[in-house]
Amino acid sequence: MSCDFFVPVCVGDLVRTGGVNQYVVQDVVSPKHLPSHVNSFKAALRSHKPLSILEHFDTGYSVLQHCSKVDLSVKEDTLELLIEVVSGLAVSLPSLLHSVSLSAADRKEHLNAVKMSVFLLCKLTENLEADCYRQSIVTAPGKSGKKGKAGGDRLLQWDSERERVLQALIQLLQLDIHSLWSLSLVEEEFISCVTCCCYKLLENPTISHVKSKPTRDGIIHLLGLLIKKYNHLLGASVKVIQLLQHFEQLSSVFAQAVYVWSTEFEVRAIIGEVIREIGQKSNEELAREGSGVKAFASFLSELSALVPEFMILNISVLITHLEGESHNMRIAVCEVLGEILVRVLCGDGLDESGKADRDRFFDTLQEHLHDTHSHVRMRVLQVYARIVNSKALPLCRYGEVMRLAVGRLMDKSINVVKSAIQLLAAFIAHNPYSCKLSSADLKKPLEKEAAKLREIKEKLEQQTPVAVIAASELWAAMEPELRVTVRTELEPTSEEEQQEEESEEEEEKESENDRATAIQIAQFLRVNKYRNAVRLCIRAHSCFPESELFSSLSTLTPQTLMDTLALIFKGSDEDTPEDTPEPTQDAPPTPQKEGEDSELKKQEMLVQYLRDTETFALQVETAISSINTMLYWKTTSVVQEAVQFCVTVCEFSVANSLSGVRKMLPLVWSTDAAIKDAVVQAYRRLYLNPHGDTTRVKAQTLVDSLSELIVDASLGTIQCLEEIVQEFFGSGSSLQSTVMQVLWERFTGKRETSPLYRRAAVVLLGMAARAEREVVLSNLDTLCSVALGEKVTEDFLLARDTVITICSISDHVRQSKGAPFRLPQDHQLFTCITQAIAEGVVMEDPHWQSFMEQAVRLVYFLAESPDQLCSQLLRRSAHILLDQIAEGGEVKKDPDQLEDGSRDSDDQLNSVCLAQLLALCGCVAFWQVSHLERSVSTELRRRRRETEEGAEKEKGPSNQAKQAANESAVEEELGLIGASAEDTEAELIRKICETELLAEENLLSTFLPLLVKVCSSPRRYSHPQLTTAACLALSQYMMISPSVCEEHIRLLFTVLERSTLPVVRANSIIALGDLTVRFPNILEPWTQNLYARLSDEVPSVRQTAVTVLTQLVLKDVLKVKGQVSEVAVLLIDPQPHIASLALNFFNELATKDNAIYNLLPDIISRLSDPERGMSEEDFNTIMKQLFSYITKERQTESLVEKLCQRFRTARTERQWCDLAMSLSLLSMCERGLKRLQECWECYSDKLTEPGVYQPLLSITARLRRGAKPQLKAQVDEFEKRLTAVHTRGLENVESPEMEEENQKEGGSSEKKVLRTPLPTRGRTRSKKGQGKTPICKDDSLVTPRKSARKTKKPAITFSSDEEEHEEDALMEESETPKVTTPIARSSRRTRLRH
Repeated sequence: MSCDFFVPVCVGDLVRTGGVNQYVVQDVVSPKHLPSHVNSFKAALRSHKPLSILEHFDTGYSVLQHCSKVDLSVKEDTLELLIEVVSGLAVSLPSLLHSVSLSAADRKEHLNAVKMSVFLLCKLTENLEADCYRQSIVTAPGKSGKKGKAGGDRLLQWDSERERVLQALIQLLQLDIHSLWSLSLVEEEFISCVTCCCYKLLENPTISHVKSKPTRDGIIHLLGLLIKKYNHLLGASVKVIQLLQHFEQLSSVFAQAVYVWSTEFEVRAIIGEVIREIGQKSNEELAREGSGVKAFASFLSELSALVPEFMILNISVLITHLEGESHNMRIAVCEVLGEILVRVLCGDGLDESGKADRDRFFDTLQEHLHDTHSHVRMRVLQVYARIVNSKALPLCRYGEVMRLAVGRLMDKSINVVKSAIQLLAAFIAHNPYSCKLSSADLKKPLEKEAAKLREIKEKLEQQTPVAVIAASELWAAMEPELRVTVRTELEPTSEEEQQEEESEEEEEKESENDRATAIQIAQFLRVNKYRNAVRLCIRAHSCFPESELFSSLSTLTPQTLMDTLALIFKGSDEDTPEDTPEPTQDAPPTPQKEGEDSELKKQEMLVQYLRDTETFALQVETAISSINTMLYWKTTSVVQEAVQFCVTVCEFSVANSLSGVRKMLPLVWSTDAAIKDAVVQAYRRLYLNPHGDTTRVKAQTLVDSLSELIVDASLGTIQCLEEIVQEFFGSGSSLQSTVMQVLWERFTGKRETSPLYRRAAVVLLGMAARAEREVVLSNLDTLCSVALGEKVTEDFLLARDTVITICSISDHVRQSKGAPFRLPQDHQLFTCITQAIAEGVVMEDPHWQSFMEQAVRLVYFLAESPDQLCSQLLRRSAHILLDQIAEGGEVKKDPDQLEDGSRDSDDQLNSVCLAQLLALCGCVAFWQVSHLERSVSTELRRRRRETEEGAEKEKGPSNQAKQAANESAVEEELGLIGASAEDTEAELIRKICETELLAEENLLSTFLPLLVKVCSSPRRYSHPQLTTAACLALSQYMMISPSVCEEHIRLLFTVLERSTLPVVRANSIIALGDLTVRFPNILEPWTQNLYARLSDEVPSVRQTAVTVLTQLVLKDVLKVKGQVSEVAVLLIDPQPHIASLALNFFNELATKDNAIYNLLPDIISRLSDPERGMSEEDFNTIMKQLFSYITKERQTESLVEKLCQRFRTARTERQWCDLAMSLSLLSMCERGLKRLQECWECYSDKLTEPGVYQPLLSITARLRRGAKPQLKAQVDEFEKRLTAVHTRGLENVESPEMEEENQKEGGSSEKKVLRTPLPTRGRTRSKKGQGKTPICKDDSLVTPRKSARKTKKPAITFSSDEEEHEEDALMEESETPKVTTPIARSSRRTRLRH
């Protein structure tokens, strides 16, 4: 070939007339004839090898031209041929290139072959890649999830062919083919042809997938060759930026590519070029969408993870983006800084420049912990977590970063909070301090060591001589400045300056002799008063002309004056006292001094370490306290992070770590499966997977950890722990038998342990018994002898826990459905229990009552005929008490109390014994009722069921056909019969409770008058324990039947309102709550008295009241009425836990349809009542919380109308302001504004008040934000109307001349108001929603005016006179509320029918 082939810019350029000696395509073959020409090309390739491309280029070019028309097989054959040509050239060229006798014709021929083959191969590859992409879109998986078979096969074939193309190009271009070109300059078009093909392949959306890794590696390698050998560096950097802007998925690909190019190909300049291109992007450009900022950020982050040592060289270019608006770029730069700090600027071997850079980077990261964007804050916290985990954070920065992380726990963003928790966990896991000690434990050691440090310093200060600087050194330092002063003073001066000098000279008094003058001059020089020293020296010569010190000043020149001053100043040191120590600068330090200095340094380091440790401990305690509160957040992911943090803290034995572990335990009952699983896994990790060399050691570790958790744990914590421990004992673990053995050893005392851990052991045994009854049942005698035997009175707490453990084998706990498991009355267990209870009645032990309550419960759960046992127990206890009183003996006391010599009077001791007896009576009465309604009722149903099943089995087969024929009728009849039978059984139980339990022959009835007497005569029976026990026992008696409850309900409410003991009032509230559930019709009229306790002066009583009322209201036992306003007042209670309970009440109430909506108008009226006297600030705080539950537009619209109507009945200005403020708290919408305008007449006459005008004006301001033009016009018109009325009212006040005219206008407007009908109601509600809580009508929401005449309640006093009747202490009949709303209770039969 004589002509030259030039790689065209466009494919079509080759058919046009070229330049001189330039190759032009002569014949473009039609698609019809292309297969034959391709076959000819194939044959020529076999004979002429790669150079056949020179003759058959037109064939390959024709395939490119008709690429969309020719068959796929033709294109595949052409591609195969071109790959063979390029591969053949790669094989044949090395020998040719190294040949010395290469002619110009051969060079030109091979150059054309290279350019032709590469051109055709790259262009055909681009076309096939485009076809493959289009095919992948067409054959994408549809609903069936399957691709077309043919399309899928072609895609797979092209993936493999694409890799062959890249390998062929790599083999060719890695040769030194520069010599084929003149002057070894490869033309730019040839390089662009190859690079364009590579970049086209990179545009494939699947290029970043794992399956495309071979193709991706081939492209990166090929581009690396072009960058290193063919001067493609600048083009590659520009192309990388361009592709990142349009293809976000290429960020990881190009990060890997730049890494390979800079390391394997050693082209490090590519990093600087690419980063410089990104750094030069303006903030405005990056802030635009579609600018590729996400791709740039991801690219920088991934590149920094690969080559952080190269990134630090170019970091100054990227730092500017930290001030930009793009948060993605800020995140990327912070991550780059993090990688540099972790992998480059770390360790102790940094020079001063490296340390400065490290500190500057850390300062930058700390600044962005307060970034305006939450994602930046989150990622910076994650960067810090990586730094801490890599131990790259300098020790001096621990405290500051820890403080910032604790502060981020209060961030508004959930993701930031989670990242802060993770960072704090990393701090605890990798801290260099001792976390096991609390800040309180570290305080004393720190004070001790700090005092020791002060002693060492004082000691060294006393021993260290004062350093004296030689006068010659001082003179050399001051000489230049002094010489200037001397020359200035010797220059001629003006008259004014002379007068000033004379006045100064008069002030300076001359000394008596020349030596004193010299000393004064030296003092002036030492304090830098050079001017005074020079003047005094000049005057001294005239005063002392014969003095040797000033004799040289006979000729006054600058030099003589300087010599005189030098003589005076240097000579002054010679006059120092002899005892002044000489300077010892050059003296070598003695060994004693070196030891003292090293001791000082060690002590300073120790004190600093203790201070840092204390600071760290304080930060950890703050973090634990904050994160513990997050365990009950609504966000699942935050709760999971908090649980994980608590586990980390506990594993590293941080002080106070058990608080979080205990607090998260109730989450095992969470309805969120993820949270429950996280807690269960946390406890397994902490407690149920112990470490140790042997099974015995593991079991002891497990028992120790669980015992530590149980000690001092609340009842709720123990109940939650049961779920986890029960699962362990039921899982069949290999440690189970060894753990049981360790627990029994601790309980029986075979291994010495504290009483707390003995009780923990028996509690754990009870948890195990819930999984396997035989654990306790087979060792019942051991439990009785150890804890309930002769020494039972020494430790009633151990006896109580043992009784609870034994109770775990009962059917009530295990919920078995078979025959009830019970023990005979003469069993050793009941003998020990009854004896312990009876003996404890006359003992003053604070733990006896808790033991007694659990023991009576056990009797009713496990004993046959428990009523007989308890009757005997009551009789025996009463006799013991009567004998004790008759003998006048003292009640037995604990040894500690006897040693203290504490003695109570006989009355007080008898009161304690009587209180304990009454508590026993109440407990027996309660469990007797429970036994009848649970055990007896369940047994009756079981026996009836067995009888029915036996009757069905006795029926012959002849009855089966008849039963099948009337199946539906029989089923209905059987259902009614079953329901009727259950009602009969329930009626039987009620009859027994009503008539038999308190019959005269029953022992329980004997104590009821005594209970009533104690409760109604508080002055005579004033002992607190007696009063508490009597009131509680009376409430338990009232649970027996409605008649007993109704008879004594007035007495119990009297105690509730008038008792001076908070514990009595709190217990009464709890008892009345239970009675409300049992007898709602009887308690319903007394609801107001229950709500009154919400304003009790004692916080514990308020807390109990709000807890009880929350349960009653949320369980629909009490109707929600206006009294809920008393609960609303607790939202601002000074006690945080009470305010939290009130907030929880409204949060739960808000889940009920329309509940808060219906109550709001009445709550507003009650809280804004002038008689209540609530401050405006408190009212606004409560209303903000309540109005946050109003989210529906329909509710908002209706409330606007209701509140506007209340303006008519409001009597004071304060009520107007409260209503206006309430309106402003609503999330107003267009319909709400319309309703507000319709009710204009209700509030227009109140707009002169600023407290009414300003809230309504704020509504218009909120509505205007983001409003449509039409709504905005309405808002503006309404605002003008408000302002006009408000201003007109103010003008009327200021201008009396207009009073008459305004009165006329006011009269006409008043008449107009009277004629204006009330706004019509909205759309009528459909019957479909009647099942929900109805929205109250206006009539029910209008607060009626109270009567002016108030009935004064009669003063009721308690009397201690025995002759006084018990009714004197009760409420009068006029005070007793009447039944107004009976609560119907449907029977079981009625429920079954429905």
